[in-house]
Amino acid sequence: MREPPVTVIIPTWNGKERLLCCLEALSRQTYRHFQTIVVINGCKDGTKETLKEKRELQLIINSYNRGFAAAINQGIRASNSPYICTLNDDIFPDPEWLEMLVDAIEREPDVGACSSLMVFAHQPDTVQSAGIAMDRAAIAWDRLRGKPVTVARQPCEVFGASAGAALYRRTMLGQIGLFDERFFAYLEDVDLAWRAQSSGWRCLYVPDAVARHLVSASLGEESPTKKRLKARNKIWTVVKNAPLSDFPLILLYDLMAILYILVKEKDRNPLRGRLEGIRGVRPFLKDRHPGRPRIVEPLVAPWQVPQRWKDYPSRLARSDATYYSQQDGKGKSAGGTVLFTTKDTKYTKGSG
Repeated sequence: MREPPVTVIIPTWNGKERLLCCLEALSRQTYRHFQTIVVINGCKDGTKETLKEKRELQLIINSYNRGFAAAINQGIRASNSPYICTLNDDIFPDPEWLEMLVDAIEREPDVGACSSLMVFAHQPDTVQSAGIAMDRAAIAWDRLRGKPVTVARQPCEVFGASAGAALYRRTMLGQIGLFDERFFAYLEDVDLAWRAQSSGWRCLYVPDAVARHLVSASLGEESPTKKRLKARNKIWTVVKNAPLSDFPLILLYDLMAILYILVKEKDRNPLRGRLEGIRGVRPFLKDRHPGRPRIVEPLVAPWQVPQRWKDYPSRLARSDATYYSQQDGKGKSAGGTVLFTTKDTKYTKGSG
């Protein structure tokens, strides 16, 4: 039997309820020519037992949490489809989402990736990510985050695709390599996007491919672990990809950002992450393939850098919603409140 042209890979870690909502949304896709691989990263919440009943899924079961990058790579290696779709378990795509991504990537052979329009699950008129943005100081952020969806309607070329809901061409991955598993989680998609741009591949932002995102449901938006990993992985991304001529500017802006965080927020986790990155930098020096991206954003004042990550109302970043249940909207949820509603389904916050 011929393998479908698209393989959707969903890593999950102790997120059974939100994963079931994600799979339900995926089952409603208008584009039907895909297979789904779920990579279970050492879950202890009954995910494995629940999914074994779903014969349409291919499962990869890890005895421990190998991280997002490694889980995605496992799914890629276990499939042969020409297109790879990566999807977080806390993202719920609209029915036309996959169809729009496939249509966009098939139009132009030099497009190696397509980025979705991700919106906040409980406020779908607000952008969570319209692709990855990058500036000359190697600072990456979610493009248009916190802006109204009305300003994100224009398709365009972007630096890269957020791997939370993206489509990749296998040919490109075969050329530039897969996600760097040493990153574990966070910025692995930035590293991949940088390598893609350096190799001449383009990334398109597809505004009609809409997906709703709970945002950091696994660790939490303000998680110390998340802050540490992002800081560490930025060091490794720069060492792997940035031209030496850009290092003075990158260092200046990074020092300014760290100073701001230490003085204003008194948060030591970004500093700890950078120190960890410096201590582990040697293998990444050996992997250097520097290149200057074509798609970059203008620089801003150094003291404004941290604000980019918070350029949206704080209520949109709440990550207290960890467990979610699904109902058809005809009855009351068991101790839950409605988070958001699609055309025919309500997603509710469970009692946990």
